[in-house]
Amino acid sequence: MKRLAFAALAAVLTSASSVAFANSCPKEMKAIDAALPKAKLSASQMSEVKKLRAEGETHHKAGKHSESMAALNKAKGILNIK
Repeated sequence: MKRLAFAALAAVLTSASSVAFANSCPKEMKAIDAALPKAKLSASQMSEVKKLRAEGETHHKAGKHSESMAALNKAKGILNIK
């Protein structure tokens, strides 16, 4: 009985964290989009940020929210935004 309860709790927590990531991706994309026009980056940095932003959106749409957040956080790092 305890194992069943533990398994159910683990399933709930796992799905809750996926939902949290899913809801964060659009917020992160919006922050990147807002920072891009005023960013002082080299052409290669700008290209990399745009590539990572697109990658993040593709992963988000595919339901791969951990991968999406990883790409978006790299882009935010280049832009120096939190």
